Amino acid sequence: MDVLSENVELSHADLALLAELAKGVTVDRVGRRLDCSGRTVRRRLRGICDRIGVATAIEAVAWAARRQLI
Repeated sequence: MDVLSENVELSHADLALLAELAKGVTVDRVGRRLDCSGRTVRRRLRGICDRIGVATAIEAVAWAARRQLI
């Protein structure tokens, strides 16, 4: 784990995933770029949301952007 913010740790891979979504890239395309399936991306995204305490991917992207992590 690399980034610590408000007792939440996100790896560089987590931040890369959120940054791709912030650019408007679809989940399936993110999966192809990260060499994994769209389902894996959704699962990882759900884990990120749970760790930072938000309900949706959009909220996760906004959370990271507000903290200038992406």
